[in-house]
Amino acid sequence: MKSTLSIVAVLLLGFSVQGKPLKDSRPNIIFVMTDDQGMNLSYMGHYEIQTPHIDTFAQKALRFRNYYVSPNCAPTRAAIMSGVHEFRAAVTATHAECERMALDLTTFPQLLQRSGYETGLFGKWHLGDIDAYLPQNRGFSEVLMHGAGGIGQREEGVEVTSYADFPPNVERRKDCYFDPVLLHNDTIVQTKGYCTDIFFHAALAWMRDLHAKKKPFFAYISTNTPHSPLIAPEENLQRQLDRGMVKSNKRWGMIENIDDNFGVMMARLEEWGMLDNTIVIFTTDNGAPHKGLDPKFKAGHKTGKGTPYEGGVHVPMFWQWKGRLKEDGDIAALTAQVDLYKTFCELTGADVSAVGQQLEGRSLLPLLENPQAEWEPRILQTHRGNLGKDPQKAADKMWSVRTDRWRLVGRELYDLEKDPYEEADVAALHPEVVERLSKSHFEWFDAMLPYMINQNNTWEGDAPMEILYNKQKMEKGIPEWMPEEI
Repeated sequence: MKSTLSIVAVLLLGFSVQGKPLKDSRPNIIFVMTDDQGMNLSYMGHYEIQTPHIDTFAQKALRFRNYYVSPNCAPTRAAIMSGVHEFRAAVTATHAECERMALDLTTFPQLLQRSGYETGLFGKWHLGDIDAYLPQNRGFSEVLMHGAGGIGQREEGVEVTSYADFPPNVERRKDCYFDPVLLHNDTIVQTKGYCTDIFFHAALAWMRDLHAKKKPFFAYISTNTPHSPLIAPEENLQRQLDRGMVKSNKRWGMIENIDDNFGVMMARLEEWGMLDNTIVIFTTDNGAPHKGLDPKFKAGHKTGKGTPYEGGVHVPMFWQWKGRLKEDGDIAALTAQVDLYKTFCELTGADVSAVGQQLEGRSLLPLLENPQAEWEPRILQTHRGNLGKDPQKAADKMWSVRTDRWRLVGRELYDLEKDPYEEADVAALHPEVVERLSKSHFEWFDAMLPYMINQNNTWEGDAPMEILYNKQKMEKGIPEWMPEEI
């Protein structure tokens, strides 16, 4: 009887598997977020992609089944870093000078640093390339990154822009994912190999060093794959042919390469004895592109990236912490990218009391400790962005409101409890729901207008990454660099 009461007491207190609270537990945190992957995993039912390592991870993980992000890359990243909706963070688009995250915001990596954590970014930043906006000045102590929103990207249709990757990557657009030029902390370097391999390799070498020094860390492995251009290692393409595919698929090859690297990472963490004190998280930044690239698979959804429907913003998120989090469990609560800020801060003991912005998310710790924990109903606002010079005119374009039961997309209403794939518009049956959620959207949008400070940004001269590259090349050249062997 005493044993039974003890178990019940632990459940009521909401402690983790070991019976210890997660708050202030100060684990290492590895946050892996891919680009444009959506639900494209064999674990999620894809008919051809093979991702055995992530599948195995997901099977043993706590799985957030109703986790939501923004419709596009930079907006999701801004919401994660700031703990507020991307519009509050001034990020209303992925380019056109509108991807810069407002400088009045305190990022959670800044708070983790103050709490004694080392913080590393490996891959995609996409929240501004001007010096003040760079991750080195927003809370990251170790940085290996490309410019703009992807390797080889440059704003199309204009000569003058701040949105441009390093010139050699832009010039080699067709194979720029191999041997990319990257920014390593304050030095531009020439690397060798495939971009995803390099980012994972660099992160692992950095984490191993900090583990040896007994320093806690937050590692943000933010791959630019499988975002276009579609460039995959030959090894991954050949593997598809070897298993009987008539024609290889580069996008799928990029995803399978991510899986290869994820598998190497998990093996190394186990080999180095790090899993007992390390949380590993896998997710992606938005839904997968749904026009042309993989029309047969959207995990049942009718749309993908760039839309305010489920297919644009509903993505997988898997958490593992060996011995501390429940294995093979599902969390059905309605959660979002803005929740990660408070969650990471509570885990690490970081103090949020001096944060300037009013945080919009919740801590996920109650759900991590007890997947069936009580979770208050909530409303999530989504807007496609790309607002133009006069944001007010975009208020009624490409928006949706999500509650625990409903999604209102403009004038279309879907009962997600009965219709998770948004097949039957029931707006005519529930006019009061349409009215209530519409009102919440327009009131919210009006409240966001003062924060949309990037809409009329302009830029003169070369892009920041072009300036950095040309200056360093002239003064001291571009050195070759690769992370230490692992």
